[in-house]
Amino acid sequence: MSKDDREKFLADVHVGVIAVERPDRAPLSVPIWYGYEPGGEVLLWTEEATVKHRLIRDAGRFAITAQDEAPPYRYVTAEGDVTSIGPAVDADVRGLAIRYLGEEEGNTFTDENLTPTSIAIRMRPLRWLSADYTDG
Repeated sequence: MSKDDREKFLADVHVGVIAVERPDRAPLSVPIWYGYEPGGEVLLWTEEATVKHRLIRDAGRFAITAQDEAPPYRYVTAEGDVTSIGPAVDADVRGLAIRYLGEEEGNTFTDENLTPTSIAIRMRPLRWLSADYTDG
């Protein structure tokens, strides 16, 4: 895929799968909602007490994969360094919930799940892998 195609694909709605290193075990790999706009940063929303937050904080980097799960297959993996970890704010995470659940359910989800211990994690993609089997 071209750079533009990769960025557009990652910006589409997919359940992402993040991978982050962890000592003495295989990397942690878990599904997650994410936000991304071409040229920008990947945004994750999680809770402070989660394993993924602790591992990302300690590693300072992670990778995320988005994929089409039906033929013709396509995927994009982006990896990079964390640019910020801090309290999640409504303006960021409400849009994330609406992206996945729609307006009404996204607003309800945010109202019920945004807590003082919610964390926003941002990563700027530095390295990419991708495949697109739609042409083959």
